[in-house]
Amino acid sequence: MFDNLSSKLERAFQVLKGHGKITEINVAETLKEVRRALLDADVNFKIAKEFTGRVKEKALGQKVLTSLQPGQLMIKIVKDELTELMGSNAIELNLESKPTVILMSGLQGSGKTTFTGKLALHLQKKYKKKPLLVACDIYRPAAIDQLNVIAEQLGVDIFQDREEKNPVKIAKTALKIAKKQKNDVVIIDTAGRLAIDNVLMDEIKSIHETVKPSETLFVVDSMTGQDAVNTAKAFNEVLNFDGVILTKLDGDTRGGAALSIKSVVNKPIKFIGTGEKMEALDVFHPDRMADRILGMGDVVSLVERAQEQFDKEQTRRINKKIAKNQFGYDDFLSQIQQVKKMGNMKDLMGMIPGVSKLGKDIDIDDEAFNGVEVIINSMTPKERSQPQIMNHNRKIRIAKGSGKSLDEVNQMVKQFEQMSKMMKMMQGGKGKHIIQMMQNMR
Repeated sequence: MFDNLSSKLERAFQVLKGHGKITEINVAETLKEVRRALLDADVNFKIAKEFTGRVKEKALGQKVLTSLQPGQLMIKIVKDELTELMGSNAIELNLESKPTVILMSGLQGSGKTTFTGKLALHLQKKYKKKPLLVACDIYRPAAIDQLNVIAEQLGVDIFQDREEKNPVKIAKTALKIAKKQKNDVVIIDTAGRLAIDNVLMDEIKSIHETVKPSETLFVVDSMTGQDAVNTAKAFNEVLNFDGVILTKLDGDTRGGAALSIKSVVNKPIKFIGTGEKMEALDVFHPDRMADRILGMGDVVSLVERAQEQFDKEQTRRINKKIAKNQFGYDDFLSQIQQVKKMGNMKDLMGMIPGVSKLGKDIDIDDEAFNGVEVIINSMTPKERSQPQIMNHNRKIRIAKGSGKSLDEVNQMVKQFEQMSKMMKMMQGGKGKHIIQMMQNMR
């Protein structure tokens, strides 16, 4: 996430971290590089120019030239300005209405349907809501099929009417059904197009006027950069939406949309999508994102993800086993499976201070855990529950059964032993042992 922008900003600050004398010229050179980094990230030229202008004004006003640590002070000013640029504070959804109606909007391919499911899961887990998904994309049968698969996967209600060709009527009927079924949140997935057109805008405007949503969210593919910002502006003029969702931030995104969109439409980014899994959704915190862009990590979000994904009862049982020295391979496997739910591995590594700067040089395979799972599944129940009985002959048999080499089996056993020791030392420190485990499992 934002690897290219982060590395270019880091290089820009090297001017002030050098051994030479810090001068107003050095500051100007640094900000020139900062502006270039922003433009390379596909940030609007005017926004980039205004951004560096504000940083320069604050930097000179705070006497960076006479500061004992001018580089650090400049980084703090840039961080504060990045935070302001992206919206200052996290903005929650308005869930007061009963039912709360959330209207999804955006172009085809932006990830609306997938995000509809992610949002349903988020509201279900965090707020104990009972969502109803509504299929209002009547032009793309695959969209209805996809929403059905998502609803079944999550165990949530869905309303569809493949015979009805008027999405406004579908939405109205869905609201009546939601009241009968006591669904307290209705999430309407609307149709998109490959480009903005009058038919699309008229249709979604009609749905908006009819259902009067509590929240209208604009979903945008962050990989489209400045085009995403222009599309957001066009949708906002029609819908006056309440917030932006940035999807595919785990991809090769330059970051221009995240940095520009708030300034252009003056609407907050409310959520970001960080992967394909239903759990891969984060509330957008501008200050935390600024930290990540500047290579400072985001431990708070990492621990929050851990708390959301780790089953409390399961964690309690594992802690008891650790205390009694009964931690086995099945427990190890369950911990791995919960870590995998937390999202893209490279994204998770980027949340760890220090490690985030190394992330661009490390090839972190999301499938890295699969070999461990195969090896553990090739063990007998007794071997999984009693790790101490593991010996050379057993390892040979497990290697053959799993299709892995003996070296790979030995490596996995070593990782398990390290994990067991570390968890015993840090019992109760859930966030810390996850971080250590990810570092050991690279």
